[in-house]
Amino acid sequence: MAFLDYLFSNFSEILDLLIEHIKLTSLSVLIAIIIGVPIGILICYIKKIGRPVLAFANIMQAIPSMALLGFTIPFLGIGTIPAILMVVLYSLLPIIKNTYTGIANINPQMIEAATGIGLTKWQILTKVQIPLALPVIMSGIRISAVSAVGLMTLAAFCGAGGLGYLVYAGIRSINNYQILSGAIPACLLALFIDYVLGIIENLVTPKYNKDKTKKGFFKREKTQKAILIIVGILLIVLLIFPMFFQEKNDREITIGSMDFTEQEILSYMIKDLIEDRTDIKVNQKLSLGSSSIVLSAIKENDIDLYIDYTGTIYGSVLKKDPNSNINEVYQISKKELKETYDLNILNDLNFSNTYTLAVTKETAQKYNLRTISDLSIVSKELIFSPTLVFMERTDCWLGLQKAYPIAFKDVIALDGAPRYLALMNKESDVIDAYSTDGLLKKYDLVVLEDDKNFFLPYQAIPIVNNRILEEFPEIIPLLEELSNYLNDNIMRELNYLVDEERIEPKEVAQNFLIQNNLITKETI
Repeated sequence: MAFLDYLFSNFSEILDLLIEHIKLTSLSVLIAIIIGVPIGILICYIKKIGRPVLAFANIMQAIPSMALLGFTIPFLGIGTIPAILMVVLYSLLPIIKNTYTGIANINPQMIEAATGIGLTKWQILTKVQIPLALPVIMSGIRISAVSAVGLMTLAAFCGAGGLGYLVYAGIRSINNYQILSGAIPACLLALFIDYVLGIIENLVTPKYNKDKTKKGFFKREKTQKAILIIVGILLIVLLIFPMFFQEKNDREITIGSMDFTEQEILSYMIKDLIEDRTDIKVNQKLSLGSSSIVLSAIKENDIDLYIDYTGTIYGSVLKKDPNSNINEVYQISKKELKETYDLNILNDLNFSNTYTLAVTKETAQKYNLRTISDLSIVSKELIFSPTLVFMERTDCWLGLQKAYPIAFKDVIALDGAPRYLALMNKESDVIDAYSTDGLLKKYDLVVLEDDKNFFLPYQAIPIVNNRILEEFPEIIPLLEELSNYLNDNIMRELNYLVDEERIEPKEVAQNFLIQNNLITKETI
């Protein structure tokens, strides 16, 4: 019942994301068909290129989907293009192979007969080979289409939307209802697409080759044709019709966010505050992944504004050595980000989300842990589960080992909320965390003091492009006003409302703004 309540209360969001998923998947499969079928036909006639083409398709299939998506983002930016390209490349192999197999395995005597009655090569292809190969070709298309539905969940990582947003947001906040609300519609969509393509496969199969024992209302050809017409009309409405109603607005900006709770809350706060106080329309690109992806997006002008942290800019982007001086880190980050990338850092938002190490109360009591120095003494007995980003950065794991004589029994990297679950299930003993994580409060964890001041200060900072400064300067005082109402404790509490109380980030942000009289309820 609780899951059904979640579905009904978030029905409009789930429906919007489902429609986005259908659009992206349909377009990707359509492009793959347009590319794959002609290539499959071509390699039947030009044998020399057959092996290289199939080898390329196989290589594309072998590359991990996340790696392929990550590789395309720096070149294509964020949004639908990298997501569609990834799915198209993955969909090509079954289509090309089945097209080639279907045509190559046609009985040579039929081709001889067609030639004997005077048909040209083009006529043989269109009137004999393709019709006979269609069932096999459709089988490849069905495989690609079903796979495309699952692959398209990765679109959420580059801001393209779709049901993957619900899945990954649920994993991040350990919300099983949210995971299921994305996974179940995706599964049903895959089954429906397979069913529709099965109808097409049946209709294109020659009558003499059909299973005549199949009966029933939905097995009749007239019914199947009616279903196809309805589905076709719906696709046209979804893909083409909305284009005529898209309003162009020069007073429009796009803000982005990384893929954790705090970032989404801040994104909604900024959106609501700007739209309440100005005539500016704000678009969002949520959960874009790590800081490097969002930074790449603003450099390419795919977004205009996002919130980052001084420690990330100073240590990860500018590659500076550890520095505990808050003002110095801020000033250097501001100066060099402008010189290097022509991006602007505004005044901080009055809270810091620095890295910490956390353990359970049981572990802290057992080993008498208060500081990271205490941890380093007993580290050989403990398992550490940091995030992947923490493992890679010199201002995190690589530098931590130099600052403290620390050597864990084992290091098992886990991203997002699963590392908290590993900690609570006693599969690990220590995790890295952000100081404002709501999950720290949820699991009542002990945060260890960084007694050597190794970790950089991580003041939350708005980063904007020149367009914001030149065309929308009224946004800057709004962000400064918002900072007056934020601090570390408030952000930790807001994150807790999402991570533990299961309140949506959008609602948490709106309630906070209303309670502090930053916006009026009537405008929401």
